[in-house]
Amino acid sequence: MDKEEQKVNNTDAYNTELTGKVTKAKDKVINAMAETMDLYGVTPSVGRLYGTLYFQRLPMTLDEMKDELGMSKPSMSLAVRSLLEMKVVQKVWQKGNRKDLYVAEKDFFKFFQVFFTDKWRREIEVNLHAINDALLEIKASLEDPNLSGEKRQEVEELEDQIVKSKVYYHWLDDLVRSLESGHLFELIPPKK
Repeated sequence: MDKEEQKVNNTDAYNTELTGKVTKAKDKVINAMAETMDLYGVTPSVGRLYGTLYFQRLPMTLDEMKDELGMSKPSMSLAVRSLLEMKVVQKVWQKGNRKDLYVAEKDFFKFFQVFFTDKWRREIEVNLHAINDALLEIKASLEDPNLSGEKRQEVEELEDQIVKSKVYYHWLDDLVRSLESGHLFELIPPKK
């Protein structure tokens, strides 16, 4: 083997080793994303899909995702639908390609903004609706002339506790609005 062939072989071996290290590093981050998303109610497989899409330079089809992650097409379709509903993956169009293509939101601040505002907005709506319904029932109970003094005190304490919980949901609503408007990022600017 001459020096030129040996140089090519050494370069190929180096590139193979480097590719393996880069893939391993990328996989560590993808697995961490999957584990972290699991904390927020997103299955690890959906988290891994997001991480995989996050590192892709080009949009991916369902078939490409299926092959990359080793999942069935129905499972992949369900995972993509879940990410679309969370608004952290978008369907894109590409001239000459009839298959659906998908890309991940790569701006973590945007991801945070969309993901949490949707979750918190739902929490606010569900809980304030329940609180308001409960307060109507409590008010009706307090108007009952047959309510004993001891029971009245218990109902009034419950009413007070429920009313105080509304403070949190109004605060959370302010937080959501400041996040949606971007004002939160002015108060706590991202560090570079």
